[in-house]
Amino acid sequence: MSRPDTLYQSALTSLPLLGRGKVRDLYEIDPDTLLIVATDRISAFDCILPDAIPGKGRVLTALSNFWFARLGSIVPHHLLDWPLSRVLADPADREEVEGRAMVVRKLRPLPIEAVVRGYLAGSGWKEYQATGTVCGIPLPAGLRLAERLPEPIFTPATKAALGQHDENIPFERAAALIGGPLAEQVREVSLRLYREAAEHALARGIVIADTKFEFGLDAEGRLHWIDEALTPDSSRFWPLDGYQVGSAPPSFDKQFVRDYLDSLPWDKRPPAPHLPPEVIARTAAQYREAERRLTRP
Repeated sequence: MSRPDTLYQSALTSLPLLGRGKVRDLYEIDPDTLLIVATDRISAFDCILPDAIPGKGRVLTALSNFWFARLGSIVPHHLLDWPLSRVLADPADREEVEGRAMVVRKLRPLPIEAVVRGYLAGSGWKEYQATGTVCGIPLPAGLRLAERLPEPIFTPATKAALGQHDENIPFERAAALIGGPLAEQVREVSLRLYREAAEHALARGIVIADTKFEFGLDAEGRLHWIDEALTPDSSRFWPLDGYQVGSAPPSFDKQFVRDYLDSLPWDKRPPAPHLPPEVIARTAAQYREAERRLTRP
């Protein structure tokens, strides 16, 4: 059996399914260990689209594995070096998720997303135009769209339920949710991860404008990096050769999808419309190109 080029939804028989997110399916291996399967589903405007992006889940998994290995000295991560044969007895199950599954430690997720912004873009640009701040953090006057910030900033957010919007929150609220010392640690670790990743990416022709991290705690209260790591789904990647301050750069993420959906008379509520083949193909190519550039020596 050859691996499927596209996997919209996994259907493993060897393990109990715990749940499905926008992109990932979660299975329980044992009380301390999970299997995370990155499917090829794609979401936009907090809606899961009916079409998949071929190979997207493998790109997300390969990039996460790359970054966990490269930056693991900064903070422990949840990834375990277990072969799929150790957890999936059925060869058909292994074939279905090969290259898109991670065996991870089961940890207690923190109730915040750790967002780091290095450039002025997206909702941050809109807020800055109105108030001179990003997530309430004052910035120098006169900055332009896509401009690099004087220093990266940490802008936490709450985790929204499936189909809902995340909410940017001030650092003080994050500290109230998880405790001051832990919030300080999350901020310090997030900024360090971003700086080292951004330097690596820039040398390979990619600007990491912003990204989000997720963290969890083990039974002893030690911080671990969880979920995905610096992928086009969790980050805003711009090609350096197309980057120019003052204009919105092209991107290595699902911007083709967002732009297409924005051109439709759709109210951004489920059910989402289908994507034309050309949008699917261009988006898949962008994901593959991001992986190629970032993981090359």
